[in-house]
Amino acid sequence: MVKDGKKVHFQFYRQNELWYKTDTGFEFPVPIDDCGDGIFLAEDKAILFMRYIRKHISYLNKAKEEQV
Repeated sequence: MVKDGKKVHFQFYRQNELWYKTDTGFEFPVPIDDCGDGIFLAEDKAILFMRYIRKHISYLNKAKEEQV
């Protein structure tokens, strides 16, 4: 999702989260509380968002395990 210069693209804001989508189609949130004084662009390098991508993958995996 982040190799070879792939990018993320801002999709929408909802319930104190900025939602982004990777070039591969994976959507993930960035909590506003976690933004501090950072600048979040409409399009940026996906590697810079790896923290949020990993966090959301972990959340989705836990949710999937709970359903079993």
